[in-house]
Amino acid sequence: MTKPDWVTDSIFYQIFPDRFYNGDTTNDPPNVKPWNSTPSNKSFHGGDLIGITKKLDYLLDLGINAIYINPIFQSPSNHRYNTYDYYKIDSKLGDLNEFKFFLDIAHKNNVHVILDGVFNHCGRGFFAFNDMLENNNDSPYKDWFLPNTFPLDAYSPGKAKNYEAWWQIKSLPKFNIKNPAVREYLFRVAKYWIDLGADGWRLDVPNEINDIEFWQEFCAGVKSINKNAYILGEIWIPDNKWVADDLFDGLMNYPLRDLLLKALIHEPPSISDFSSGINNLINIYSPATGFLNYQLLGSHDTERIFSLLKGNINKIKLAFQFIFSLPGTPAIYYGDEIGLQGGKDPACRSTFNWDNKLWNNELLNWTKLLISTRKNNSLLRTGTVSVLNQYDSANCLMLVRSMDSRKLFMPFNFSSQNVTIDIPLSIANLTKSHHAIDILKNETIIGNNGFINIKLHPYTGAWISVD
Repeated sequence: MTKPDWVTDSIFYQIFPDRFYNGDTTNDPPNVKPWNSTPSNKSFHGGDLIGITKKLDYLLDLGINAIYINPIFQSPSNHRYNTYDYYKIDSKLGDLNEFKFFLDIAHKNNVHVILDGVFNHCGRGFFAFNDMLENNNDSPYKDWFLPNTFPLDAYSPGKAKNYEAWWQIKSLPKFNIKNPAVREYLFRVAKYWIDLGADGWRLDVPNEINDIEFWQEFCAGVKSINKNAYILGEIWIPDNKWVADDLFDGLMNYPLRDLLLKALIHEPPSISDFSSGINNLINIYSPATGFLNYQLLGSHDTERIFSLLKGNINKIKLAFQFIFSLPGTPAIYYGDEIGLQGGKDPACRSTFNWDNKLWNNELLNWTKLLISTRKNNSLLRTGTVSVLNQYDSANCLMLVRSMDSRKLFMPFNFSSQNVTIDIPLSIANLTKSHHAIDILKNETIIGNNGFINIKLHPYTGAWISVD
């Protein structure tokens, strides 16, 4: 199947729709919470599709050109991973016309949009499960799920005991994927939204559906509507079996995030372990798939990067720079670029604070610089990547992106000390008469005594271009 040609050039932005911007107060629920109030697992704050559309100018100014949006289908929760109706936009977010309008405006500005697909489980209000709750063993839909005994105990406190559910959470009954009727229903849903103009799917916990044939058929169906649709799997471990030609295009690269945070949190870091881990990730995925992985620092399921790194701006900027340095598509979780803080769910799902006097502008401007530089340098998007291990002892990691005779050297200082990195001119394919350019600072570096000397402050990196 065709791999989406637009993903390599993309910068993704993830939006949790209830918390981004309230663009239409008329669709707010009666118990809507004040914007910027502390979020809870059950609170609604009024964010909606019109809000995303109204703030598209902010996203374009930031430089993003792709959006991953958390579930938008009818559901009783603020996260909407317990879907009631896969064919209906949740009324608290808007309606189908507002979704189409959002897509149209995004596409006119060359922004791709992928949706969050929750196909392992649904909500208790889903029509087929609701029928089974009413009719028990006589329900025509009992084979859509995995009940053990009747009547189902779906609402008392505690875990699900007489039917299968995701993590045995009663509000998340698990589909019986072996049922042809269930498969056909979910395939129709997937194709319907692609046919309406969505540019792909981010698949929630797809490994919970441990059925490769199901996903092969799913991907084939989606690609039959749009061969360039992006199919992204939420897999939390390195596993290349999911990115075959007839399966997902890429994975959410949580293993990269884990390695990077470990190197930044522990002092002194084990750079040799970090280097080995990065090498391992590079080697696990073929060039075709590695360039389509989704490189993230945070999501709705993780503590905010600003909080994890305790507000250390140099460490945070280094983390951003590192994910922008690798093959794959860099991804920003809404608000991370302005220093939004928050612990684990629900704190990581707070509202975007639109008072720009409270933004961390150093981080915002740094993010904009990384985005524009990546867009303007093809090596950062399509060059092959390797690790130069001889710099491990200096608490530094050196990446190299290469294409033809061009090279981009990327030294990263993970220590709390100033470090000087000497890159031999011979490795850089330079002679004494040539020079290199630090493309982030737009400074020329002259070779000296057979070396390019790169001085790095604590927790900083550089992108050194040589042609």
